[in-house]
Amino acid sequence: MGKAVAAGDGRQAGRPGRPSAVAIAGAGSIGVAWSLVFARAGFGVRLYDPDAARRAAVPAELASRLAALAAEDLLAEPAAGVGARVEVTADLAAAVSGVSYVQECAPEALPVKRELFARLDDLAAADIVLASSSSALTASAIASGLPGAHRCLIAHPGNPPYLLPVVELVPGEQTAARAMDVAENLLRTAGMTPVRLRREIEGFVFNRLQGAVLREAYCLVRDDVIAPEDIDLVMRLGLGRRWSVLGPFETSELNTRGGVDAHAAIMGPAYARMGAQRGQADPWEPELVSRVAAGAQRRFPRSRWEDNVAWRDKALMVLERCWRDRPVLAGPPDRSGGSKR
Repeated sequence: MGKAVAAGDGRQAGRPGRPSAVAIAGAGSIGVAWSLVFARAGFGVRLYDPDAARRAAVPAELASRLAALAAEDLLAEPAAGVGARVEVTADLAAAVSGVSYVQECAPEALPVKRELFARLDDLAAADIVLASSSSALTASAIASGLPGAHRCLIAHPGNPPYLLPVVELVPGEQTAARAMDVAENLLRTAGMTPVRLRREIEGFVFNRLQGAVLREAYCLVRDDVIAPEDIDLVMRLGLGRRWSVLGPFETSELNTRGGVDAHAAIMGPAYARMGAQRGQADPWEPELVSRVAAGAQRRFPRSRWEDNVAWRDKALMVLERCWRDRPVLAGPPDRSGGSKR
């Protein structure tokens, strides 16, 4: 194990307010994307990859993504300054030396991640958090048997994380609470919005929700209910646009006067029948509905229901104006040079 140093919250000792260095293990698409997240927030980034061709491709990829962000006024400083914070290296020991956090971004293969985590656990200072970008593999599967399993966890982002700020923090069976706290604080410093899962589950939350939609979408196409391109239209122009403003529980709270409780009473039986058609029996029991309603009302108090609905409509109006004003939102150009809505 490496020599212990104070991990803190990702700030340099003696230099309050200045982010320290982080290491990213794996320079594929998600590794480059994480590099942008941290570099844009002022962190120094050591980006490790064993493949020479992958390392050689990184500067151009970074420059391209930074130029796109700058074109949309999404950088607070010149792109060159952000890119200069990223150091690409073939030396894993050098990459993790003196950093405050490690984000692993290797391919989604358990043997590969286990071998890399064993090396990271040996090389990184003993109290530095080791986080995996895994999309479904659990921290327990990746880190079992390691001396430092207590400092290993999942930090699963949406892709690309520099545009989708949510990141799931998922503990393994041996993950220490301190490791979760350190990761949460550091990722907030980097501009992300961490959500903490209470226990690990395959696929976490992001991909379980995404998977539920995909399973039903495939079934609807299979059963010849709708064409696949029209499924995408329903999502892009309906559910997806609404869900960019409100989550599913918040949607229920504002869609029906009386909120989640009224929505569950009215629509619950229909949703139960739909689930039964797919062999799923997960009724919305009253106690569960009450827990969900309480959560939705923490953001949208029911006493202000009319004001909240007006806010929702205003937010959707802003999105509609964006769609009208920015043709790029309609989709990539078709072969005739137009764009497809």
